[in-house]
Amino acid sequence: MKQKTQEFLNANQSSTPSKWREEAEWRRANASWLRHSQMIAVKALMKMKQENMTQKALAERMNCTQQYVSKILKGSENMSLDILTKLEEALGINLILI
Repeated sequence: MKQKTQEFLNANQSSTPSKWREEAEWRRANASWLRHSQMIAVKALMKMKQENMTQKALAERMNCTQQYVSKILKGSENMSLDILTKLEEALGINLILI
């Protein structure tokens, strides 16, 4: 049984090495700003849903690409204050309270 399992795993292994460890270490090293980025993304998505706004419309309001808006809304973009301000103005909400 053990040999059969080993043969199956050898036959079906990926030709490219997995990067799960590097990705997990990156997430751990960047956990503090990722948490904030994810909370901002959730708040932005809720406002967009409330106003039936598309990513394309948000991108036009922010004067950036739809692809960049998509990165922001995934919650894994380390945004500058400039981008945060544009996002706040485009959505008409406060994202950062000091």
